[in-house]
Amino acid sequence: MRIPFGSVASLALCFTVSAFAAEPFDDKFRQLEEVLPTPNTWRTASGAPGHAYWQQRADYTIRATLDEAKREIAGSGSITYHNQSPDTLGYLWLQLDQNIYKPDSDARRMTTAPSRQAWAKTAGDETMKFEGLRGILARGDFQGGFHIRALKGADGQPLKYVINRSMMRIDLPQPLKPGQDFIFQIDWDYRINEQKVLGGRAGYEVFDDKNALFEVAQWFPRMAAYYDAAGWQHKQFLGSGEFTLEFGDYDVQLTVPADHIVAATGELQNPQDVLSSAQRERLEKARSSDKPVVIVTQKEAEAAEKSVSRAQKTWHFKAANVRDFAWASSRKFIWDAQGYKKGGSDVMAMSYYPKEGNPLWEKYSTQAIVHTIEQYNKYSIAYPYPTAISVNGPVGGMEYPMISFNGPRPVKDKKTGELTYSKRTKYGLIGVIIHEVGHNYYPMIINSDERQWTWMDEGLNTFVQYLAQQAWEENYPASRGEPREIVDYMRSRDQVPIMTNSESLLQFGNNAYAKPAAGLNILRETVLGRELFDYAFKEYAQRWKFKRPTPADFFRTMEDASGTDLDWFWRGWFYTTDPVDISIDGISEYGVSSKDPATEKAWKKAQKDAQPESVTSRANKGMPRRVDAHPELKDFYNQHDDFTVTNKDRNAYAEALAALEPWEKDLLKQGKHLYLVDLSNLGGMLMPLILEIELKSGKKYVERVPAEVWRYSPKKITKVVITDEPMVSLVQDPYWETADIDTSNNAWPRKITPSRLELFKSEKSPKDNLMRDFKTPLKGSGADKGDEA
Repeated sequence: MRIPFGSVASLALCFTVSAFAAEPFDDKFRQLEEVLPTPNTWRTASGAPGHAYWQQRADYTIRATLDEAKREIAGSGSITYHNQSPDTLGYLWLQLDQNIYKPDSDARRMTTAPSRQAWAKTAGDETMKFEGLRGILARGDFQGGFHIRALKGADGQPLKYVINRSMMRIDLPQPLKPGQDFIFQIDWDYRINEQKVLGGRAGYEVFDDKNALFEVAQWFPRMAAYYDAAGWQHKQFLGSGEFTLEFGDYDVQLTVPADHIVAATGELQNPQDVLSSAQRERLEKARSSDKPVVIVTQKEAEAAEKSVSRAQKTWHFKAANVRDFAWASSRKFIWDAQGYKKGGSDVMAMSYYPKEGNPLWEKYSTQAIVHTIEQYNKYSIAYPYPTAISVNGPVGGMEYPMISFNGPRPVKDKKTGELTYSKRTKYGLIGVIIHEVGHNYYPMIINSDERQWTWMDEGLNTFVQYLAQQAWEENYPASRGEPREIVDYMRSRDQVPIMTNSESLLQFGNNAYAKPAAGLNILRETVLGRELFDYAFKEYAQRWKFKRPTPADFFRTMEDASGTDLDWFWRGWFYTTDPVDISIDGISEYGVSSKDPATEKAWKKAQKDAQPESVTSRANKGMPRRVDAHPELKDFYNQHDDFTVTNKDRNAYAEALAALEPWEKDLLKQGKHLYLVDLSNLGGMLMPLILEIELKSGKKYVERVPAEVWRYSPKKITKVVITDEPMVSLVQDPYWETADIDTSNNAWPRKITPSRLELFKSEKSPKDNLMRDFKTPLKGSGADKGDEA
């Protein structure tokens, strides 16, 4: 299609008018301020903490004993609560997370049957795995939960308290005013759950050699968080929403069997009491080593496995400015370590694992810890703690300050006894260690409210995990982070917005981990670019380290530090379930008329010649014609057609050309090709346009158009594409970088979608034959028992 020169402006006006002639306007670029809380002196409009920002603090002194035979922990502790808020408090709330294992806990009573996962039908019967039924029955039998033996003030007088399921309220003798501290002592005990039976974020595991390995967390009454945006965070612990805690200093003494090795949050204070001289020397050597050094060897661990010590040892740890404390204990532990000192971090990376974890753990665990710290430091803050620990035990993956529990192990061949591991196990181990150690940053330091917003720790952490995995090796098989990997979820019906409370998420992994990570990847690679994104993302970490950010603080900081209005993205990706589905509906070509009659009439003739021949003309080929038999009937019009250039045409062109300005003449000579590309936003989620243009010469290039192209018409737009030569194809999102759920409508001309048809031969399964089955000989008996029934 050709348009006369001078009509481009009027054409553009038509585009603008048509954009407004649409359905009732849906402003997807309206500001998010109508949703976000109002900025104040505590949390500013820029996303930074305000000059009056405050947060509470709780310091702990704990003494605890592990009874290995009874699978119990008994503890006593002193907690100093610092009221740094501007509020006067009449009571304090503590979390009693072990109460999830009480017979009458909310988590037990609200359990429903996960029919699509745990139940299956075979030949009309309901079936279930042995492990599934064991777990269901064990939940009814296990008598877990905290037993509070004593609660006293600093003066030794009993304190009044009320336990509300997984929360405990302490009624203060006197109101706690701003700036005041309150000290109280608490004694408790509880039974440890068998993790592989009851699940959970901690527990014990029993091995074939009858030895146990304990991973201990949520093991003491912990202060609930009190903060400006929520008051007391007293949502009950139901299992999915994790933990919201206050920072503090910990002084912890753990008494365990004398042949156990203990890994814990913080630094060991008494190595001379619990380690041999050889082990202490190895530990010191590890500080400056460039590869892991074995502290407790496999030979030493195997020797400890052969007997059970009746003596005890006390391991003393201290940890400063952490929000929690966890530990692990077993006589089976092999222990290796490697120091890392760079860029503000001075840390001992350490791994603890039974021999059943080798050869996988000795090769990869500590290396993965060091790699995590090295990579996360680039994108957030310098790791500030003295240790970073990975423990292999029954918990598949769980994080605490300075320590994480990670599950993958090799498998033993039942015939040969050889230990081997699959590719999935190898990368599963590396990935889970990166993820769980990475949680030291999110949320152990950048202390978001996990009980309310899972995505703020899991989603952000999964995103940085994805970046760290890319730095491990080329083509690392990451399962989360790539936008294309979230497409199936974005198509599904089981979605809720990312901004949904932790306990109400339908697809937990996709919603809280994968979708936020993919969204941040899109922001980094497609919307902002790496330089702007990385600066803003690091600024968020720097602003909120050792503080408690909310979603608004993250959204506002990313906009403030990148200098970009991203409200459209937060609204679409985080507050709705709209998918990305942008369609190329059609393309019209416009060439600028040169006004030269020779050129223009030749162009028109070519357009007519390109039209398909009519069916009548095809059928009439070879038919006798009168003018062929009588050539004297031919005249001027048989030699010339409507496309013949006349002198009148030439004179008109010369006159028109003479009237043009020099710049207008130059514009006529450019020979540009204009294309009007019709696009539809079928999914609802806006995205920038990434247009891969292929020209007649074979040249390809990508034109990137900001998401604001949709600002006047969020459902349909027409984009002008100008090229120097004819365009032969156009692809939207050629690199699959926006999680578009339907790539079949992303190309013009449309492309055939390849697939494979698998043929199979049907097989008839043998029908039940009760008579035949009744007479089947018992294996190993040597006799037919059928007639004896």
